[in-house]
Amino acid sequence: MNSIEKLDILFEDNHIIVVNKFPGEIVQGDKTGDTPLSEIVAGFIARRDAKPGAAFIGVPHRLDRPVSGIAIFAKTSKALERLNEMFRNGEIEKRYWAITAQRPPKEAGELVHFLYRNEKQNKSYAYERERNGSKEAKLRYSLIAASDRYSLIEVELLTGRHHQIRSQLSTIGCPIKGDLKYGAPRSNRDGSISLHSRSVKFIHPVKKVEVSIIAPPPKDPLWDFFTKAVENRRG
Repeated sequence: MNSIEKLDILFEDNHIIVVNKFPGEIVQGDKTGDTPLSEIVAGFIARRDAKPGAAFIGVPHRLDRPVSGIAIFAKTSKALERLNEMFRNGEIEKRYWAITAQRPPKEAGELVHFLYRNEKQNKSYAYERERNGSKEAKLRYSLIAASDRYSLIEVELLTGRHHQIRSQLSTIGCPIKGDLKYGAPRSNRDGSISLHSRSVKFIHPVKKVEVSIIAPPPKDPLWDFFTKAVENRRG
């Protein structure tokens, strides 16, 4: 788990704080009882700023526990209300990096499925046609780098459904590395899956200026290889 000393803050002002989440952390409290990142951030702000009480931290979105990358928190109720609305309306551009053992059937494309969430299994199933209880899921993807064994896929998330990227990539034959739930043959050593919330772009909920944030992936030889490959390709 993370600690105050290891908190990786990517952006902060009076209204929002953006943290690079480590795989294995939970964003918000759940039945495990583990300390969530939201509480760690709130405790950090309270101590750093010598606040007499608990610091307000609102959670406008979540990342799955084994996923790394950008986690946005609101520091005021006004910012939380507006961020919630922005996420609902698709006003936040979200891009993810996913490492897969299989290359996608096309190097770029748009995926549209209808996702049905099985609460008991904590898993989402993707269907070509709408079915009772399903929700439309859309994303765009492109193959941006490859090694002898793995592919790096960049995903632009157009809707925010439960396990959406994991389910949709698995459906086209590209389960994410380490994601046993969606068809990967082996787990990652640290229990993570190789899915990383890479970047966000949005208009600040209060200041009305553009905010653009990029999160470096976890320190790992394969992530390091792909990060360098993308940097070299883009010059």
